[in-house]
Amino acid sequence: MAPSDLSLSRRALVVGAGTTAIGAWVVYGASQFADGQSTATLDSPIHQSEATTGFGIDLAGHPVMGDLDAPIDIYYWSDFQCPFCHRFEQETLPELISNDVEAGRVRIVFIEHPYLGSASMTAAVADRCVWRQIREDSPETYWPWHASVFEAQGDTNSGWASKSNLLDIAADVDGVDGRAVEECMADNREPIESSIEEDLEQAGGFGVRGTPSFVLYHRPSETAGKMVGAQPYEQFETALSKLESR
Repeated sequence: MAPSDLSLSRRALVVGAGTTAIGAWVVYGASQFADGQSTATLDSPIHQSEATTGFGIDLAGHPVMGDLDAPIDIYYWSDFQCPFCHRFEQETLPELISNDVEAGRVRIVFIEHPYLGSASMTAAVADRCVWRQIREDSPETYWPWHASVFEAQGDTNSGWASKSNLLDIAADVDGVDGRAVEECMADNREPIESSIEEDLEQAGGFGVRGTPSFVLYHRPSETAGKMVGAQPYEQFETALSKLESR
């Protein structure tokens, strides 16, 4: 399905969240797997930020890929167990990075949205712990970790996303201290889960019900729209161009 009419301020999107009659373009569907470049091989800047965006997303705790001054935000909600997220990561994300992130047009904010079971929450907690451990000195290390988890993806709730498996993945990523991640998961799981639950509630207010979901937010004009599913790159390009024309 092609994007429909784009119109929206941040307020309009938030007020209309959960419906398809809010005037934003809402795209559903998924493309097919492709034998493309692994996202683990991509070299893109990752940053931390303590800012809150004009759309209301608190960046603290969330890796940001791309130029912090890029005019367009893509808020990307994902679940490490989600097969459609895996499709997006393998098929569309590399083109977004090479065409738009590296050009300074877009920055991508990675937000955990675990909704497929307890293993999804475990993976989200591990992700937060990895980011805590690397964000000050080596934020670029987040990318190989993130991509490695998706590359290890098995069937949903089959056990592949157990704590022990995730710690093994972390230990194999250069620059990640597996012991520190393990300690973080043991000592801080409850407050991290509470923070993730707050993010889930906020996402629900934006109409996010599953993954992958995206809000594209044009910071200069404060217009936004939502996309859902593992869309091909062409859909993102069309949506980005519409935002820029506002």
